[in-house]
Amino acid sequence: MQTVNIHEAKTHFSRFVDQAEAGEEIVIARAGKPVARLVALVNATKPLRQLGLGARRFTFPEYFDDFATTEISEMFEQNK
Repeated sequence: MQTVNIHEAKTHFSRFVDQAEAGEEIVIARAGKPVARLVALVNATKPLRQLGLGARRFTFPEYFDDFATTEISEMFEQNK
């Protein structure tokens, strides 16, 4: 556990955040008295989503890729 004063914490904030993210605990003191603690958040990163959960639950028509192709093309080409 590392203790730093407020001025040093402001000056090197990003470095202390990196250290906290790596698992270190930083105590911030005012006039030598601890007033705050900088620690990493638990579960700060979201778990990866599992792909394929909707398999066989949804179906698309066979012509899905060609659906409204003409209308969509016209929308893009109308201002030429």
